[in-house]
Amino acid sequence: MPSKGLKIYTFISAPDITISLSVPGTTIQKTSQSQFTIDHLEVESKNIPGHFKFTGRFSLRVLRSDRELTHQWVDINSLTGSLENGTMNNMDQTPSIFIEDLVIVYGFNDAGPGHAGLPKQHQVYVTVTRNHASWMRELAPPNSSQASRLFRSLVLPAAHDAGMNSMTTSLSMLRNAGTGVIKEILGRSLPGAFAVLNRIADSAVKHIAPDIIRALAITQKDSVDAMLKIGARYFEFRPARCHRTLQKVSPLEDVLFFQHGAIAGMMYKEFLHHIVGFLKENTDEIVVVQNRWDGVPAECPRGDEGELKKIAEDVLRESNSDLQTGSLDDMNRSIQDLRNSRKRLIITTNVRQTSNYDDVASATLNGDPIVDKLKKMAENSPKGHPLLLLQCQATATNIRDVIVASVLDSDVSTSPLLATKGVCDSKILPLLKGEVGRKLVKEEGLVVLMNDFLEGGTVEVAVGLSRERLG
Repeated sequence: MPSKGLKIYTFISAPDITISLSVPGTTIQKTSQSQFTIDHLEVESKNIPGHFKFTGRFSLRVLRSDRELTHQWVDINSLTGSLENGTMNNMDQTPSIFIEDLVIVYGFNDAGPGHAGLPKQHQVYVTVTRNHASWMRELAPPNSSQASRLFRSLVLPAAHDAGMNSMTTSLSMLRNAGTGVIKEILGRSLPGAFAVLNRIADSAVKHIAPDIIRALAITQKDSVDAMLKIGARYFEFRPARCHRTLQKVSPLEDVLFFQHGAIAGMMYKEFLHHIVGFLKENTDEIVVVQNRWDGVPAECPRGDEGELKKIAEDVLRESNSDLQTGSLDDMNRSIQDLRNSRKRLIITTNVRQTSNYDDVASATLNGDPIVDKLKKMAENSPKGHPLLLLQCQATATNIRDVIVASVLDSDVSTSPLLATKGVCDSKILPLLKGEVGRKLVKEEGLVVLMNDFLEGGTVEVAVGLSRERLG
């Protein structure tokens, strides 16, 4: 009988929580604490009541004791595997849920036909943890012995490419762009895309361009405010102006945006406003922003030191904030010193860093090369670095066949980045939570734990490692 499978990845770190997962004929209850778990469900035709009925519902419920906190669902055609009605049909429908003292982070990826080695089973992940808007205060209370430790003793959760969390800028940029401009921008930003786009009729290119960007360049689905409340305290930003060819037809102001290759995301000034607003409300938290320009083409003019400094000053003035911006040197001060001096927004540029990322190991659909790289690094723990960046996310968009499949199969529900989220997290996060992570962070120096689609599991691992480092 026809059926369509789902792989579900769960993590719970809050008392009295149950995650209930169900399809016709089967229900699974998840209650284990601090465990990264994987389950498999099938929407099977034989379990769907009625003759010639092929649509079954996958339901995701989160309960606290006997109270339902949320109920998300999607109807799946067991014959075609396609999604029908539901509350999880695309990323825009799945913002993180802040309820009581908890945060529920979840995502659903339409597996599609499974071309290029991408999964054939729909991919679902859900984490339920405490709202970590004030985790630094809780971990290092003001005037405590922990607060007297150096700030660089912490392990900071980070949202990878945080500026690519919305289609708003891209849709505005595409509005007046011709087919030739779109092909150039996507071709420069996504390896292998140009050759595929050249085989598609011009009339179709503009129609599918938003879905291609959504699938291959959107790496977060929450607002910056939500990422901060989930627990993010480190952000890389690539502030540059839009590609000159695209800017000629752009309806937007010619200012600095986050640049993913030549694809524009959030405005830099808007990003800083969100950070400053959060720090005003959470007066013992500290955030690091590092400006870098990895992969940004020359046709996207970078912001220089003077311009970046002025934008930060303007944001602080407009926010009526008494915050002071810190620098790389300030990371060698104690947590309490940074709080006392109001230097709780540290902005750096092109800091020398050690990272597990490389183009080969991270171009994976199952995370195994990343695991191998981390294990090798742990055997000879990096030394003498101001920053150790541990990246959990796979970069499936560096695999040519995945690019081709994603361009041809793209719609609002598909994303190879989202497709690899659960499988990579289920292997990499337990590794970093355990002995490999302890070996990697044993040397002094700020450590960053970075991930796509930031969720509570990544934050819990980083906070746990921070707790051990602070003693």
